[in-house]
Amino acid sequence: MSGVLAGKRVLVTGVLTEASIAFHAARVAQLEGAEVVLTGFGRLSLIERTAALLPKPAPVVELDVTDPAHLDGLADRVREHLDGLDGVVHSIAYGPPGAFHFLDGAWEDVSTAVHVSAYSLKSLTTACLPLMEPRGGSVVGVTFDATVAWPKYDWMGVAKAALESTSRYLARDLGPRGVRCNLVAAGPLRSMAAKSIPGFSELADDWHTRAPAGWDLADPEPAARGIVALLSDFFPRTTGEIVHVDGGAHMMGA
Repeated sequence: MSGVLAGKRVLVTGVLTEASIAFHAARVAQLEGAEVVLTGFGRLSLIERTAALLPKPAPVVELDVTDPAHLDGLADRVREHLDGLDGVVHSIAYGPPGAFHFLDGAWEDVSTAVHVSAYSLKSLTTACLPLMEPRGGSVVGVTFDATVAWPKYDWMGVAKAALESTSRYLARDLGPRGVRCNLVAAGPLRSMAAKSIPGFSELADDWHTRAPAGWDLADPEPAARGIVALLSDFFPRTTGEIVHVDGGAHMMGA
């Protein structure tokens, strides 16, 4: 099969339903020639049903990114399906309800948000390193622009800022080992994750008017294509970067 990921082996986290960026990243990666394995946690039967909807049904391995035992065994579980990895997609984020109340947010809620949404990029990447050596590879995460303060996003915005910093430090430390680490800053999308964000509609409804190139809240494919591009060999010396796929809204002052 030809395509920009022909012959590549890719692990994709964060698939839940067809509405997720991760699902479309896996779909586009397959269409571009990659072999794909998914990870899931908590709702494996739903994830397996979603995986069956890909162009080529993909295997699902269980992974809780906060569980050291799961991380320690990840490489072996992936090897049951692939002999190595060339790419990893991190599309994992979670904040308890308290994380969406900045002044009242308790540390227990904040620490959970930072652990799952930011630290997991480091722990997932290091768990996958044995599968990417000695050839190296590309790690691509998904963020929501953390350079500004968003309405109602609160400690999740802080977690995204930590994610973006984590990506830069991974890029610094893993570049000599042939591993690139970049992020896609996607515009808002109506997904399962969005339903847990208080005030999401307030944040998202005017996005298409702010984005000069336009934005469709129901279309994850542009962000997925950005992820696949960064997984490919077309960016061999790009690392520590954040690529905005948001219709250009990030650059507009108003």
